[in-house]
Amino acid sequence: MMNQKILLLALGCLIAPLAQAQKSLYHKGWIDFNKNGRRDVYEDVTQPLEKRVDDLLAQMTLEEKTCQMATLYGFGRVLKDEMPTPGWKNEIWKDGLANIDEELNGLRNTPKAVSKYSYPFSQHAVGINNVQHWFVEETRLGIPVDFTNEGIHGLCHDRATPLPAPIGIGSTWNKALVRQAGETVGREAKALGYTNVYVPILDPARDPRWGRVVECYGEDPFLIAELGKQMTLGVQSRGVASTLKHFAVYSVPKGGRDGNTRTDPHVAPRELHQMYLYPFRRVIQEAHPLGVMSSYNDWDGVPITGSHYFLTELLRQQYGFDGYVVSDSRAVEFIAEKHHVAADFMDGTRQAVEAGLNVWTNFYSPATYITNVRELVKTGRLAQATVDQRVREVLSVKFRLGLFDQPYVANPKQADKIVHTAADDAFALQVNRESLVLLKNADKLLPLNKNALKNILVTGPMANSENYALSRYGPSNLPVTTVLRGVQAYLGPNTQVNYALGCDVTSPGWPDTELVPTPLSPTEAQGIAEAVAKAKEADVVVAVLGEDDKSVGESLSRTSLDLPGRQQQLLEALYATGKPVVLVLINGQPLTLNWAARNVPAVLEAWFPSPLGGRAIAETLFGDYNPGGKLTMTFPKSVGQIEFNFPFKPSSQADQPIAGDPNGGGKTATNGPLYPFGFGLSYTTFAYSNLQIIPREAAPKAPIEIAVDVANTGPVKGDEVVQLYLRDKLSTVITYDSQLRGFERVSLAPGEKKTIHFTLRPDDLALLDRTMNWVVEPGEFEVLVGSSSTDIRVKQTFVSKPE
Repeated sequence: MMNQKILLLALGCLIAPLAQAQKSLYHKGWIDFNKNGRRDVYEDVTQPLEKRVDDLLAQMTLEEKTCQMATLYGFGRVLKDEMPTPGWKNEIWKDGLANIDEELNGLRNTPKAVSKYSYPFSQHAVGINNVQHWFVEETRLGIPVDFTNEGIHGLCHDRATPLPAPIGIGSTWNKALVRQAGETVGREAKALGYTNVYVPILDPARDPRWGRVVECYGEDPFLIAELGKQMTLGVQSRGVASTLKHFAVYSVPKGGRDGNTRTDPHVAPRELHQMYLYPFRRVIQEAHPLGVMSSYNDWDGVPITGSHYFLTELLRQQYGFDGYVVSDSRAVEFIAEKHHVAADFMDGTRQAVEAGLNVWTNFYSPATYITNVRELVKTGRLAQATVDQRVREVLSVKFRLGLFDQPYVANPKQADKIVHTAADDAFALQVNRESLVLLKNADKLLPLNKNALKNILVTGPMANSENYALSRYGPSNLPVTTVLRGVQAYLGPNTQVNYALGCDVTSPGWPDTELVPTPLSPTEAQGIAEAVAKAKEADVVVAVLGEDDKSVGESLSRTSLDLPGRQQQLLEALYATGKPVVLVLINGQPLTLNWAARNVPAVLEAWFPSPLGGRAIAETLFGDYNPGGKLTMTFPKSVGQIEFNFPFKPSSQADQPIAGDPNGGGKTATNGPLYPFGFGLSYTTFAYSNLQIIPREAAPKAPIEIAVDVANTGPVKGDEVVQLYLRDKLSTVITYDSQLRGFERVSLAPGEKKTIHFTLRPDDLALLDRTMNWVVEPGEFEVLVGSSSTDIRVKQTFVSKPE
């Protein structure tokens, strides 16, 4: 006992001076990060950014520099301690870190990541401050950490504001709404202590078999650029960095395969720039994000994360990116392990750093990578100047984020008042509403008249499912209003709402059963029979079918796009009762719904909504909300048609005539899409008129102003997405048949008319010529404006004059 008292007394004698020293770091208007008692240039907020970076870099050792080149995954993934411990002095990060990812965020389905610091929100801000205090006060130079996190459909944090999956966000076609979504993510990140959010995903989802389609805005590069720009501007308006992903050519691995493939995109050079790099170029040049994530695939035989062309020549020299590049997890390791263009991890490290990578990331300790960089410099295989430049770019971002001026959350208690408020829920509900796409409505079955219905059956494996609403890269631990609960709450006690599961999402043996069908088991037959029996007693059947987070998502590519499991049998059995059937789709990728499209009278696409999705769906089914979303991906009729998407080269997706064409006829192929890009119905109708183009003969590099009148000619208020497409009538290289070059979502009351304005700029007319230079060629262009890529209502031409 006496020995313990002596030990505690000794520790107290040591701690008191340390606490005093820490307190002396903080002065009015500056922090003595390097603890030398004077205000250095890098500690002086009045000094220019470059001088501050130069001063700090000059004071850093190789050990400290290399620690600014790696990520540490947060508590429950790699970091074992919720709060700093004395043992941290023995860890690699005793000399600092570039960033800590997903720190204390209470990650879904990761029990070891459950933390008392994730919620309430103010407690998380306190926890982040505690960790930041350690890096400021316990490392030699006190360089603050950049706290990163995911945020593609709401901040990836315990009980933050949840939004629909990005494919649903894209289907809103609402730029102002996406800007507000970015502001929401940025505000919540800032309040909680995160300083950098991995959002948006700018990958064009060109192959619907690919599992991460659900995480993308759609297939068209212009749409992705416009929405991605707004998301980036929104996040960064709150003083938080936006990190774009995944740079580049990530979303079309061979055959749409995910899992362990994720490589070998078959993309030609011109397509690379016009399709897959276009969103990144636009967002970087117009929104100036502070981060980019490099992908782990290759292009034309070279790994992206080891490519000087991608990470330096394109990203920095051509696009003007001036933030820092973080690798996707394992991207550096794959240079040797998967791509086999490096002898080992050490050589892969060298290739990545020389290519332009700033910060390594993986799901294990950063010690090996950091040690690799140190060894490469010490043995002369990697230039010190290269390391200095990579570190300079990281430090520059930290200075621009204000981490050297205010490294802490200034008012942690404020987080409880500004994260996930009632207003945020109202906004999230509106995003859910606007993401809904009406695919079919025969005989105006929808909206349903609740006053005429006494008995409704809500059935299907997604009717009372919750898993789609809380996925890996978004908020966790929130109550979910399923479709069943949404309908029950909407109708109240006066209407009987029955429920039957019908079948599971997938069947035993799936997906092999898509190759060799098996008969229904007795249990499956009974489940469908129970649903049919309840359907016979119902006035209307709402069948909620589709996919869950085990059948679509990261690492989950598919070889069929049919409804999985026994869902098709369930749907046909429900239809056979003769009762009106409304199909609600909860899914993450386009599905080949041929039977439903021909037979089921009403189909509503809901994608993966957020926890409030069930309410938005119920409001829409019964007419309190009129759906106005539009598809951002083409729905094929068969996987045999793939690739089948928009935009496309002339005649590349043309129908194959049965006869009459000696060079193209033959009755062997399925023609046309099931639903085209930009498609979506409404409970009302819209008319287009008075298309104006000024000037009709445009001088080189002059903007072209376009206006069109749109009127609601139907009985109820509704939203229309006015879409502008551009066709280059004659060019020196083959261009796309038409390209989306403008869109606006407009809300109109019955009888109301509005004039919608667009501006075409030279970049909208440009193509890559035969020498791979961006040019605007003189000649005739056609402007096509309408309700989808195939539903063009008005069109006119203009001429671009030669220089």
